[in-house]
Amino acid sequence: MIGSMQTTLQPRPLAGSVDELLDGAIRREPFHPADSRSGSHFERVWFGDEPMILKYLHVDDDFAMRATGDVECRSIRAWVAGLYDVTPSVIDHGIVGMSGGVGRDGLGAAILMRDLSTALAALGDVAFGEQQHLDFLDHLAAMSAATWGWQDDIGLMPYGARWEFFGHAAIDGDRALGWPERVPQIADEGWLRFAERTPGTVAAAIDALRYDVTPLAAALATTPSCFLHGDWKAGNLGSTAERTVLIDWVYLGAGPACHELGWYLALNRAKLPAGHTKERVIADFRTALERHGIATEAWWDRQLSLAMLGAVVQFGWEKALGDEDELGWWCDRAAEGLGRL
Repeated sequence: MIGSMQTTLQPRPLAGSVDELLDGAIRREPFHPADSRSGSHFERVWFGDEPMILKYLHVDDDFAMRATGDVECRSIRAWVAGLYDVTPSVIDHGIVGMSGGVGRDGLGAAILMRDLSTALAALGDVAFGEQQHLDFLDHLAAMSAATWGWQDDIGLMPYGARWEFFGHAAIDGDRALGWPERVPQIADEGWLRFAERTPGTVAAAIDALRYDVTPLAAALATTPSCFLHGDWKAGNLGSTAERTVLIDWVYLGAGPACHELGWYLALNRAKLPAGHTKERVIADFRTALERHGIATEAWWDRQLSLAMLGAVVQFGWEKALGDEDELGWWCDRAAEGLGRL
């Protein structure tokens, strides 16, 4: 069930193999998404004149899967359970089918999606259009409201795991593997800079949470949860007519709506339209939640402060590689969140 809506999930079939999933395809070729930073492999596949994208998921190729212990592809569990279908009509996830049996041990997945690449937001520092940005916030709020109160009973990402992406254990694990992906290595360098550039009390507290995120996760768990996509960054976002394109559903699970807001702010800084400060984005998201029927008075301040702290636990390393104002803003938010633990 999905919160107060009492939505019954309708199971989806899982193809028996990649060949079965691609039955009827007339052409296949390698595909390289412009914004992909993991080691996952892709193909573009044609069914008649219609191109689709095939993504192969396996823990060997994806740092985030390794960091969160996703050995058997949570995306498959969500698909089979019918969980993607609870997204509101304003969200277009593009997924049409999945199969298992991928990788050296057969525990990976193949995900077949409509080719939405031309609808994705422009890369680089090109800002979102103002209405596009406001739609993203509104549609994020709509998705949060549609799944408000959802509790994970199918084994998706553990509640606290999403704040462990760039923790000590995750970074040490990829170091031991010889840095198969570049991003964890950059994060390791960034955390060294974070320790040098950040006020001592904040730096020490963030470092402690990178060893053990339990206090943060436990505090956030006292606030409302919903179903999270987990990665509202520009490379996964786009627009078609009145819908938001939202791809790459790998970090899905239960969590606080303000986690998505913090992620959006942290990774889309250069994409915010002129005049849309972080403070305005925060206020606009809260207004959107209220517009979609979610009362925020009782929990908003606590969840927001803790979620902004969580964003620093995730991306403090990235902010430490940037300018002083950006790092300072996030350190101030971290200090506020630490006061609520």
